Amino acid sequence: MCAIEYYTYEDYVKWEGDWELINGVPLAMSPAPMITHQALATNIAYELKNSSDNCKECLVLHEVDYKINDDTILRPDVVLTCNETNDAYLTKAPQIIVEVISHSTAKRDEKFKFEIYEKEKVKYYLLVYPDDLKAKIYKLDGKEYDKQGDFTTESYTFEESSCKASIDFERVFKKFRK
Repeated sequence: MCAIEYYTYEDYVKWEGDWELINGVPLAMSPAPMITHQALATNIAYELKNSSDNCKECLVLHEVDYKINDDTILRPDVVLTCNETNDAYLTKAPQIIVEVISHSTAKRDEKFKFEIYEKEKVKYYLLVYPDDLKAKIYKLDGKEYDKQGDFTTESYTFEESSCKASIDFERVFKKFRK
């Protein structure tokens, strides 16, 4: 019989390198994201920060640990979080989570994280596709995500976030259009 090892946050903090932990299973993160991936995440963070700059209770963060529970710790590309009191990691569901899709993490972001964020009641979940220069926005409607649409050149305002942040996808993708 083969035993499956189970890990917790206590183990996670001791590991070298970049990891996520889902239901006690460690998942190595890819090597540093490609330049386009990093630039798109930065552009989105910039848009969220600028549009919510007057909001005193919210922060826009890059690659911060989000501790769901003792055996599930995720590291989204960008988050907008409000009224967080812990300085080591996020303890509350962010209002907005953005994942820039890599080929190696697509299934994790589109399926596993999607289900976790939905269950944790993250109000908005964005999947950004660098190859297509497209973002899919999902909004929590009750207990399930409702797709708001595919965005390439449009703007979107997150009306149900504390800070009413917005993203202009024309600006986000501008440098990468051919």
